Amino acid sequence: MIKVKICGISEVFQALAAVEAGADFIGVVLAASKRQVRPERAKEIAVAVKSISPSPVVVGVFVNAPSLEVNRIADYCGLDWVQLSGDETWEYFRRLQRPFIKAVRVSKRAVAEDVLAKISLGHKILQRDFVVLLDSHVEGSYGGTGQAFDWRLAAQVSGSMPVLIAGGLSPDNVGQAIKMARPWGVDVSSGVESNGVKDATKIRDFVLAARMAGEEGK
Repeated sequence: MIKVKICGISEVFQALAAVEAGADFIGVVLAASKRQVRPERAKEIAVAVKSISPSPVVVGVFVNAPSLEVNRIADYCGLDWVQLSGDETWEYFRRLQRPFIKAVRVSKRAVAEDVLAKISLGHKILQRDFVVLLDSHVEGSYGGTGQAFDWRLAAQVSGSMPVLIAGGLSPDNVGQAIKMARPWGVDVSSGVESNGVKDATKIRDFVLAARMAGEEGK
């Protein structure tokens, strides 16, 4: 079944809306961003989510933070996974204590062979499984831009490893993205917002559209 991650959650009620909609992953941003939350708020969200069974995986998003800090905050907040969306080296990931998602930013000129080579190097160095998140490369940004990249490239990468795709997804186009890219999962933030705030209706519509596309692809 296609996995769905709702990222940029900043309030408990938003997290509960995502849980009710059936999301598999809840993302809280602990890096500089308009959606950044303090560790105390992330902990509140994690506690609320985990009070429901079954509960989704709570993921903390970091950018170029020291690994000791990532581990410390993850422990304090009760995060299940961490997502690294910066310029971290593969060696950096050896020091992480939780399952992780590594964001790889895809430029307009990127080719699948280069992306696969980069990820394969990570597997060779780390000798452990991880999930790759493919997102659009936008100069000066580490994600959350709402811009899409070429899903045909994602299709080539997702044939070799678990891949989440992000960037420009919405309830209106997530079905098309899934049919084209055949990813392990999809990740959305701005695409389920209204006036910059998470919208429960859009979250529900996004999850439903993703599930339907995933079922049709079987």
